Amino acid sequence: MPSVPGASQEEIRRQNLGAVLRYVHLHGPTSRAELTSRLGLNRSTIGALAADLVASGLVTEEAPTTARRAGRPSLVVSPRSDRVYAQALSIDADRLRAARVGLGGRILDLREVARPVGMSAVDAVGPLADLVRDMERCVAADALLVGGAVAVTDTTRDADDRIRIVGIDGTLGAALEAELSAGPGFVAGDLADIAGLAEHVRGVAAGVDDLIYLHGGLGISAGIIVGGRLMIGHRGHSGKVGHMVVNPNGLPCGCGSRGCWETEIGENALLRHAGRDPGDRAAVAEVLRAAADGDRTAREAVERVADWLGFGVANLVNVVNPDAVVFGGSLRDIFTAGADTVRSRLGAMPLPVSREHLRLEAAALGPDAVLIGAAELAFDKLLADPLNVGVAGHVGPVDPA
Repeated sequence: MPSVPGASQEEIRRQNLGAVLRYVHLHGPTSRAELTSRLGLNRSTIGALAADLVASGLVTEEAPTTARRAGRPSLVVSPRSDRVYAQALSIDADRLRAARVGLGGRILDLREVARPVGMSAVDAVGPLADLVRDMERCVAADALLVGGAVAVTDTTRDADDRIRIVGIDGTLGAALEAELSAGPGFVAGDLADIAGLAEHVRGVAAGVDDLIYLHGGLGISAGIIVGGRLMIGHRGHSGKVGHMVVNPNGLPCGCGSRGCWETEIGENALLRHAGRDPGDRAAVAEVLRAAADGDRTAREAVERVADWLGFGVANLVNVVNPDAVVFGGSLRDIFTAGADTVRSRLGAMPLPVSREHLRLEAAALGPDAVLIGAAELAFDKLLADPLNVGVAGHVGPVDPA
């Protein structure tokens, strides 16, 4: 990989260690030969770097199970998913979840409880910490904890059904650290941002550096990635696309405005058009099933919501000019059911230069996207400098046995 001009040999070594570890973290077991080819380093350098990572307990090296050609086979470097892990937490609209995610992105353990209506993110710290402590009882003594992150849906409703946007700052992470005492430092981020990051790194948009991830749930939010980097905005509020006004003569929105996009494409809109009770989230799946089975009322409801979905996406595409738009949460199923209607809008409204290359995709990682994305945030420091990050109270090489 290219080195930073003026960097010392030690700095270059650490950059290269990070590059090797990041590659196997994202791509799984990889031969030394492939690492040599992909990273642009020579064989002896790859061998030395792999040996350092093995000595630090971060990867293993083994002979391939099948020999593909004559001669000495290239050793396979694999992340130690069972030993090196991050704590990934999520505060969703209706539940709290905690997972241990191993290096390489594999979920090792997952616990969840219901989130009571009206529970604030800070009030969720205690129950989340209980889930974490319960998980940690099952962890091997030599496991390495590298960090933690929490994904938060920052849109809540008060007793009068008004929308409240809660800032995501260091308070939540600090509260988790205090509650867990010996726990790692926690990073907090918006749920849609983190789910979008997961789809960008490991999901349907892997390798796509310019994308919009749209998440449907209690409201509508977006994770926007430009040039491979998340657009965060002031206090993390850059993706509130659900409150983009698309119909000035439309229904009042809980935010105080009228005709917001989420009043036309949210779960409540689908239920309203289908003649169902808005707010009954369990009925959303029933309406979608009925539409797939040919029920006329349900089908018309899906088409109406899908049309407005395409309308708003067309505006976003003109502004951001992404390579892909990914639909997640409840919007995944609405897009899947009404994809032709969405595509029809996008075939007519956006500028040709913005739509000719555009991919529309249903999210691939499902509800685990937020946990996988949170783990990626937690792994970031380790991947940047594998030998100088405190893991479970330890810094530097450890006995890999």
